[in-house]
Amino acid sequence: FFCRLKQFRRLATRYEKLATRFNAFLQLACAYIWLM
Repeated sequence: FFCRLKQFRRLATRYEKLATRFNAFLQLACAYIWLM
């Protein structure tokens, strides 16, 4: 699962500096992986 999350460059490099935005994108990425 973590390897699939690393495909999202935005998560791997942590472009988002605010924790709330990072958490929101993390949830979106998890939902996307779960649906695929």
